[in-house]
Amino acid sequence: MYEPIRSKSVHSTGEPTDYPHRSREEELDIQLAGHLAALLAVTDELLARTPEPSLERAAHRLSERVARLRGGARPVRAAGADVTDPDPARVEALHRQAHTLAGRALVVAASRADTGAAILAAERMDAHADALETTPAALTAAG
Repeated sequence: MYEPIRSKSVHSTGEPTDYPHRSREEELDIQLAGHLAALLAVTDELLARTPEPSLERAAHRLSERVARLRGGARPVRAAGADVTDPDPARVEALHRQAHTLAGRALVVAASRADTGAAILAAERMDAHADALETTPAALTAAG
């Protein structure tokens, strides 16, 4: 009634396959580099809206960490555009997004036992949480 299966299952173990496999560590490296690169992009946008030395230092540290995780390949950085009228609501949204991305990076860094990346992510979470505490006051005063 049914034709028998003539080929081995792609899920079988122990036999070589035609596609490459990555280890858990490699997958975590890729995830961490992705989260940190996304955090760097948000940091670059925040820098364009609110140029601060602390954000510049953070962007540099993020860039260095991503390059290490990618085997020396530098991440693409956003060009520093001058934003003459920074929208406080957009700045607040960027801080929220950066806080979330830093939290994701922290989880992955902890999973791969990368203390340096975990410290960097935790510092960025704290910095964006502090910025969020002060942002609503600025919104109230402006509006």
